[in-house]
Amino acid sequence: MNHLDINQIKEIIPHRHPFLLVDYIEDYVPGEFAVGYKCVTFREDFFAGHFPKEPVMPGVLTIEALAQVGAVAILSLPENKGKTAYFAGIDKCRFKGKAVPGDKLRLETKIIKKKGPMGVGEAIASLDGKIIARAELTFMIA
Repeated sequence: MNHLDINQIKEIIPHRHPFLLVDYIEDYVPGEFAVGYKCVTFREDFFAGHFPKEPVMPGVLTIEALAQVGAVAILSLPENKGKTAYFAGIDKCRFKGKAVPGDKLRLETKIIKKKGPMGVGEAIASLDGKIIARAELTFMIA
């Protein structure tokens, strides 16, 4: 297993606090897949307004966290070092649950298509083995 701590992740993707949504990578193969985790804490900036009486991690940020894990997979290829992966599309997105403070969100993105600077990742977010979100994420490397 290849794993990455937060400092190693920051060497691969350009995201920084408060928008870096991956705490560590448990395993990855460059250009193929990555599995990471987000430890959701009550101190997240977005909980101040989403929602004050029932803190829920916004679904769009769950998708962003999945994209960041996918970016680790694709940008860890030597030819992509120093580049950025941009969203080009989100398809087949479904939410089936929510993440709240105290959750350890498992994020897995598999690269299923690559052609030139474009590609697609199949992404799944889960909690304790239960899928809470899934989507196909199209990206462009620039």
